[in-house]
Amino acid sequence: MGLLANTEKASCVPVLQQARKWLLEAGREVLAETGSGQFANLDCPLIPSVAQLAKRCDLLIVFGGDGTMLRAGRELDGASTPIMGINLGGLGFLTAASSDDVIPALSRVLSGDFSIEARPLLKVTYSADKSAKSRAINDVVISRGAVPRLIELDVFVDGEELTRYRCDGLIISSPTGSTAYSLAAGGAIVSPNAEVFTVTPICPHTLSNRSVILNLSSTIVVRAASKKPETIVSTDGETFRSLAEGQEVVIVRSRRSVHLVRLSGTSFFKTLRQKLNWSGSSV
Repeated sequence: MGLLANTEKASCVPVLQQARKWLLEAGREVLAETGSGQFANLDCPLIPSVAQLAKRCDLLIVFGGDGTMLRAGRELDGASTPIMGINLGGLGFLTAASSDDVIPALSRVLSGDFSIEARPLLKVTYSADKSAKSRAINDVVISRGAVPRLIELDVFVDGEELTRYRCDGLIISSPTGSTAYSLAAGGAIVSPNAEVFTVTPICPHTLSNRSVILNLSSTIVVRAASKKPETIVSTDGETFRSLAEGQEVVIVRSRRSVHLVRLSGTSFFKTLRQKLNWSGSSV
């Protein structure tokens, strides 16, 4: 078992230590990512990177929130190791259990009471630098920089022009990312097993601009059409690059996926009801 934590959350420490102790008592070998192990003073072998850790264990247990899960998924470097999230953050759409339930959750996993969901990754390339590539689990966001002015973005789908957006930005999200920034910008909630992209403009100047749903096999090209203000590309809110006028970013589905552990009896719709405080009819 491999352990990875958000080292900015002090609340992770006792949960990490509790999980390590329980797993050892259950007869499991425990490894930890170096930063996480030093952070929680764990007495176990330390592995310097997430990719190396994933290749040496059969389950990666991530302590934090969705941001920590996204980091883990991006850094797997092709490993198919399942990821189980223990939520110590906010909403926790990607996590399997709360920190209060860490031991019952681990017990259920060891007894085989779980399933694994494959979530698609997005691959991002840039016309200005063919060697530069990045991946995203949630979304790719093309937006203005610090200057509060609209930018113009030309969008093409499989070689055909979609439209020119005048907006604060554009969100291209995976099904997993539909409950992240895209949701806040008014995009649709998409079931994780749907094979679609969601393209959602941020504060579009044209009121008829709405989210567009595209097949996940599509190739989406976004071209910066503004000299000023600056146009920025971010993947999962982490990796940032600038686009000059005329430069393009290309988004496609990656051949790789991220595998998330789901405990039996849980579902995407149940999570929606709980996390978004939805209530149904009393009739």
